[in-house]
Amino acid sequence: MHGAAAAASLKARAAPAMCCLTVALVDGLALARSAFNHALNYRSVVVRGFGTRVVNPAEKLMALKALVEHVAPGGWKDARPPSPLELKTTQMVRLPLVGAAAKMRSGPVKDDTEDLGWPHWAGVLPLQLVAGAVAPDGQMANPTESTPAYLANYVRARR
Repeated sequence: MHGAAAAASLKARAAPAMCCLTVALVDGLALARSAFNHALNYRSVVVRGFGTRVVNPAEKLMALKALVEHVAPGGWKDARPPSPLELKTTQMVRLPLVGAAAKMRSGPVKDDTEDLGWPHWAGVLPLQLVAGAVAPDGQMANPTESTPAYLANYVRARR
C-alpha cells in the first residue's frame, strides 16, 4: 500500500499493526422487477495482515517501480525516477497476508416467482472499465513525440 506520508490510513508504526485492505469492482447492475431484488454483479477481496512501514529508500523505489510496471507495463523507463524528497513524502506499508476473503456475484436477475408477472423491465446492464483514447499533455517538451506502444495498444487483461 502507498500514499502520502501524512495519510492517516497509512500511519503504520515501526512495529507491525493489524491492517485490513478492501477492494471492490462493480461489473454490472442486475435490475429486477422488484427494487428489493436489485443487485450488483461484483468482485471483491478483503485482506488482513500486520502492516509495517517500508523505510528503506531502495525498497520504496523497488515497490514503486513494481506498481508502475503493473499498471502500465513498460512505463517506468519513460518516467523520471522519484526524487529523494518524493520518496520521503511517500508512505509505503508492507502487508504480509494473514487472511483473505474473496466474494463475487455474477449472473442474471433473481426475481421472486410472484414478481415474474409484473410488466416491468428486468435484466443486467454490464459495466466495464475501458481505456479511452490517449490524450497527450499540451506542455510536452517534444510535442511531436509519439505515444509509447504500451499506451497506444493498452489492454488490461481481466482476471
